[in-house]
Amino acid sequence: MGAAGETFYNVIRRQGITRRSFLKFCSLTAVSLGLGPLAASDIANALETKPRMPVIWMHGLECTCCSESFIRSAHPLVKDAVLSMISLDYDDTIMAAAGQQAEAVLEETRVKYKGQYVLAVEGNAPMNEGGMFCIDGGKPFVEKLRSMADDCMAIIAWGTCASWGCVQAANPNPTRAVPIDKVITNKPIIKVPGCPPIAEVMTGVVTFITTFGKLPELDRQGRPKMFYSQRIHDKCYRRPHFDAGQFVEEWDDEGARKGYCLYKMGCKGPTSYNACSTVRWNGGISFPIQSGHGCFACAEDGFWDRGSTYDHLTTIKHFGIEKNVDQIGMAAAGVAGLTVAAHAAVTAAKRLTRKGDGAAQDNRRG
Repeated sequence: MGAAGETFYNVIRRQGITRRSFLKFCSLTAVSLGLGPLAASDIANALETKPRMPVIWMHGLECTCCSESFIRSAHPLVKDAVLSMISLDYDDTIMAAAGQQAEAVLEETRVKYKGQYVLAVEGNAPMNEGGMFCIDGGKPFVEKLRSMADDCMAIIAWGTCASWGCVQAANPNPTRAVPIDKVITNKPIIKVPGCPPIAEVMTGVVTFITTFGKLPELDRQGRPKMFYSQRIHDKCYRRPHFDAGQFVEEWDDEGARKGYCLYKMGCKGPTSYNACSTVRWNGGISFPIQSGHGCFACAEDGFWDRGSTYDHLTTIKHFGIEKNVDQIGMAAAGVAGLTVAAHAAVTAAKRLTRKGDGAAQDNRRG
């Protein structure tokens, strides 16, 4: 889908993009990655001098929702990411070639860019019956995955399927589907979970790797911290209602009309780490909670096996400032009263002890 030897800057200049527009793009990209405007010069330098990174995109057991999300990126536009920033040499879902021609392209890229290409994997690998539940190019997908992983620089596990296993790995898991890191253990893997991941998160990861030639800083689960370091709950615009004890009790009740917290309706925002409440979806327009539906933690490991979507978590503590202020005040007064009474009892006991000791001493003197 393009020559990997060219730089991003050469490609866009040939397309008629001005230097000014290029620098503006670098500034917006730096901000979207949370790097700040000072990183814009680093991004500009990398895109001007480094050749485009070859990428192989493979599909295992999945529904293609990650690809559907990726092509809707607005910052940067996916056309810039695919046609200019990287050299997407193989993706059997969107490439023009098919069949033996596509397989020839795959093998050519593997040999030509050995140790230099990024292997992007969408979906997971079924291990039961020798991997026969997912056949790709006449071979079990797991065999093809291992072969391509041997010569790659790093692996991106797109979506919850590749990162955790998702619905295919849910109980009872008849195909014995496993995430990518259970198959490939000798290569660096960056997990980008979500069902699907946010489009700008996906292109942001690609931009970072292209710019700096390395993986972004990862958390202990292998996810990029720049997008998965905060709970959705922490930046949710309904958070004040949670703190105030104001909840939607039934769909379309008065609380729902007022935009109260959806926690009691099953929202998993307090335990889900993702960028939904900051980056949002569809070019930053909205996200599920803003649209009136609770988060069901699609980016978390094993979310399909954690009960109903609409069961709320009973272990989350909340203060409830407005609803419980009187009760909290009374409880505090009660605790204070008990403390005073206990202190008085201890003081009285000490006085009686001292009086008893004094009387005993008088008796001994007599």
